[in-house]
Amino acid sequence: MASATKQGAAMLRGFVRKTRFDTGLGAELPPAYRKFWKEWKEQQPAAVHYVPKEGMFERKEETGEVHPIQNIPLPLKSVDEENYGLWGGEAIIQGFTKKKLMSHRVPRFWVPTLKRSVVRSDILNEFFSVTVTERTIRLIFEYRGLDHYLLMSPACDLRSVLALKIKRRILQDILKGIPAYENNPEKQKELMKEYRKYLDQYTEEEIDWYGLTWIEAIRKRREEIHAENPTVPHKVIFRQKLIEQLREAGIKEVTGEVDETKDTSWMKRLNPFAKKEF
Repeated sequence: MASATKQGAAMLRGFVRKTRFDTGLGAELPPAYRKFWKEWKEQQPAAVHYVPKEGMFERKEETGEVHPIQNIPLPLKSVDEENYGLWGGEAIIQGFTKKKLMSHRVPRFWVPTLKRSVVRSDILNEFFSVTVTERTIRLIFEYRGLDHYLLMSPACDLRSVLALKIKRRILQDILKGIPAYENNPEKQKELMKEYRKYLDQYTEEEIDWYGLTWIEAIRKRREEIHAENPTVPHKVIFRQKLIEQLREAGIKEVTGEVDETKDTSWMKRLNPFAKKEF
């Protein structure tokens, strides 16, 4: 019994949970994308739908008992619609409710209040008509603009793919010197002075991989590998080898090196009365 327990413990110690970065093209992705993925999918987002409690323990006023504080995030349900808007970190809450005290609980979904609005990016000099929430509008005002809000918020708080795409474009334009204001050097210089500080958080490679979904990152890495080692069809390789072998064997007709002094027309070869050379 003891030996079986030791064997099971050894197996657990040797067990390593594989992630999507351990197999296939996922293992070929650079650390720059892994950093973004950790910020987007693994980092703990800010509390939006609940108020976190401070400290480690709390005392119940009714009973006087002391319990440890557990700030457990509410279960959120991700939908495709949130990737096409700016929801400010909000999402659909999945839970249960009771109509009466002694009745059975029933499933319920709490959906944030959505509205259509227009936001503007100073860096891109563009307007975007997107679906937003009240929290998104409040955060844009608190951060003094859409650009500051996106640049100062981590990917886990932005959540949506659209927000990450806009943030990626903003970082790329800052890296290029804000080309949207090439005809206005004074405005361009003013914006660069204001937003240059955000480039200290990322390298050029990290900006290039920032905001890409998993499928886009795999496609980008596949294209890089193909550019480094272009695939040559087998028929091209075999044809080249055959031509080299024929050339070494001295067969010039197949390789295209035809002797023009000789008449090699097919009509002459088929003519039984033509004079043949032996």
